[in-house]
Amino acid sequence: MTPDQLITFAAVAEHRNISRAAVALHLSQPAVSGQLRQLQDEFGEPLYQRDGRGVRLTPAGEQLANYATRLRETWRQAHAYRDALRGLEQGTLRIGASTTPASYLLPYLIADFHRRYPDVSVHTADGNTTEIVGALGSVDIAMIEGPAGADLPPDTAVHAWREDEIVAIVPRSHPLAQAAQEAPEGECGRVELAAFGAYPLVLREAGSGVRQSVERAFARAGVPMRVVLEIAGVEGVKEAVRAGMGIGFVSAMSMRHENGALCMLSLSPEPLTRRLSILVPYASAPSRVVEQFLALCLAYGG
Repeated sequence: MTPDQLITFAAVAEHRNISRAAVALHLSQPAVSGQLRQLQDEFGEPLYQRDGRGVRLTPAGEQLANYATRLRETWRQAHAYRDALRGLEQGTLRIGASTTPASYLLPYLIADFHRRYPDVSVHTADGNTTEIVGALGSVDIAMIEGPAGADLPPDTAVHAWREDEIVAIVPRSHPLAQAAQEAPEGECGRVELAAFGAYPLVLREAGSGVRQSVERAFARAGVPMRVVLEIAGVEGVKEAVRAGMGIGFVSAMSMRHENGALCMLSLSPEPLTRRLSILVPYASAPSRVVEQFLALCLAYGG
């Protein structure tokens, strides 16, 4: 018994006529009759009887027709879904994103994508960089901060995306805030990395891409880190800095809509920058939806 035989039987059950079923299936009448014979041999009893110019199903045939009709409908839905994905008429896109891109880039990208392909259902998952890399098996595309690492699933493509600067943030009353106040409008004040060694620091949780970049920069410069608080999330860092806990480090993107209570400081002599990356699992056979969303992302921040 094959799916083709059952789909053929569903057509015969619908039309109650072998010739009309053959026309509907774009098959010859002998081909349809041959599949019916094979199906009957498989079940070992008659499934239909000749009735004038048509056919009449036996009780066993009526029962099998129920199963065959459901199979045919599933087959049709699968074909429609395939065609829809090719044409981006509908489908599902699962996006994973670490904190910075999830909060400050992904909403704009999804809004743009939705305007172009309104019937594609988008689902998102966020976490820090380590968590998103660990969840690659359950998403279609992912955005992370910093290096992807070596332990990626097979068939994962890594696309270098856009550059992001990590800045220090301090309250306006902080001794280092003078550098920010003296900077030209629209620019960060610049402070030597060594100066931060004298002050308490607020860092993101372990696994954060921002934290990894900051720790590497301090280690390269040989500057000690006086960490007084580890806290999850960008907003948690901001609130701890406002509360006077210490100097925090965040993506400059996260400061776009701040009200001026916090000052941004760019690290000197070189700004601390890192590349955001886009990861595509199953890259050898991406869906049409993934291809279009990836193209949108690369055009947005390439």
